[in-house]
Amino acid sequence: MIYTKNKIYITGTEKVDANDPISAIYDMFFVGLILEKESGRIVDVTCNMVRDVTSEFIKSILINYNLVDDIELIVEEIKDRFLGIAQKAVIAAVKDARNKYLMAKSN
Repeated sequence: MIYTKNKIYITGTEKVDANDPISAIYDMFFVGLILEKESGRIVDVTCNMVRDVTSEFIKSILINYNLVDDIELIVEEIKDRFLGIAQKAVIAAVKDARNKYLMAKSN
């Protein structure tokens, strides 16, 4: 997919518990978000889950939310729908990406 110049890529990271399958492959969980630069609407997502289906599921949760305005809705949807071991890491990584986006916008 080709992204227009009004899209940006931002990552959020979080350490994972030793009992999480992610830790067997990666030291950290990351989520990469492609956003509309001005609005903060999430248009695409990548993350380093062990299975592609898990990454696709997280993507389906996050797409079309506004990273700034909808953070509480995002967190609630993750809590309601993603019941994997990495739930807390996913939430923390999305919040980390949000903080990085807010800092970038304020510059």
